[in-house]
Amino acid sequence: MATKLFDNAKKSKKDEFYTQLNDIEKELKHYKEQFKNKVIYCNCDDPFESNFFRFFAANFNNFRLKKLIATSYSGSPIVGGQLPLFDIKGLKTNSKEPFKLEINKIEDSNNDGSIDLSDVEWLLKHDENIVTPLKQGGDFRSNE
Repeated sequence: MATKLFDNAKKSKKDEFYTQLNDIEKELKHYKEQFKNKVIYCNCDDPFESNFFRFFAANFNNFRLKKLIATSYSGSPIVGGQLPLFDIKGLKTNSKEPFKLEINKIEDSNNDGSIDLSDVEWLLKHDENIVTPLKQGGDFRSNE
C-alpha cells in the first residue's frame, strides 16, 4: 500500500509528505525539559503547513521556549496555502516571497484558554516585527 502511494507521488511529482502532528506530539512530550529556554529553528516550505511549527507554536509557553524561528523559501509550491500571507504585516502581497517568522512570545489573544495557531495568526497580523522578508531566497545554506 505505502509503496503504491510513493510510486504514484513520484510519477505525479507530488511528493510533499509530512510528519503527522500526532506522531510529533507522542515523541516530543518526553523532551519538555530539554526544550526549556531553547531556540527552535524550523526550515519549512511554509510554516503554516509544517506540523513541527504547529506543535512548537501551540506548545511555546508549555515548553517554555525562548524563541521559535521558521523560514520559507522562494519557489515553494505550497507557501500561503494555510494563511493568506497578504494579511501579514511586514510582507508584500506576493505570497511566494520567502520570509522569516520569529516568535519570542505568544499570548492567548482570543481568550479561549489555550495557545494555538489562531493566536499565532493574530500575532502575525498585528505585529510587523514578527515576519520579515528574506533577500537570499530562504535556503538554509544562505547567510541569512
